[in-house]
Amino acid sequence: MSRILLLLFLSVSLIAQSQQIEQESLFSQMIGKNIKKYTLESQKAYATNNFERAEFLFDSLINHVVNESFIDNFKFKKRSGRTVELYDYEKPIFLMTYASWCTPGVGEIPALNEIAEKYHKDIDFIVLFWDSRDKVKKVAREYSRHIDVVYVDERDNKNNYVVQSMKHSLGFPTSFFIDAQKKIVDVRRGVLHPYEEAYEISFELNYNSFLNGISLLKHLPEASDGLVTKDKPLP
Repeated sequence: MSRILLLLFLSVSLIAQSQQIEQESLFSQMIGKNIKKYTLESQKAYATNNFERAEFLFDSLINHVVNESFIDNFKFKKRSGRTVELYDYEKPIFLMTYASWCTPGVGEIPALNEIAEKYHKDIDFIVLFWDSRDKVKKVAREYSRHIDVVYVDERDNKNNYVVQSMKHSLGFPTSFFIDAQKKIVDVRRGVLHPYEEAYEISFELNYNSFLNGISLLKHLPEASDGLVTKDKPLP
């Protein structure tokens, strides 16, 4: 009898320990422990126009704090108004956070649509807007039917810490690459290029960036530093 009780105690202890480790490894917990220092240092870098330092700080935060953490199971809404949770998605996830007032590069959405058309059977594509339903419904028309365009209206999520962390600590547009176990394998900022950049170049830069990210989820060969060779849709 005592041996059975001992085994039961050990099992309960292991489960509790596992839950504690998982809780401590959540994105919201990891970012919460480090965001104040990161914000302070990055503000100093931007104030002195030291963009190289600012980029280094962001990369360090991602590589040493965010990567390998588990994304929290938070709620958002579809355009229909139905509430869903991130953990409702069972495949690896490409999650891009955005705001309707941001102006994407001319080739960004076509490049993402192309990637989603090709890999949607293996990866769930989500574009999450920090915005109201009406504004999101307008911009959603530009995205492929294989991309879930969803939104979080912070007026309804004032107490959602993970939403605040994702929006206010990492900014947007930001892409999260998340495996099927909800572990973050990488986080990347949007591609930067001159606003007047030619469509072809904008498309190729964004396509390569998205392809390199999802290669971490699907074991694809990464795009080269040069431009990929492929048929490009017209703008």
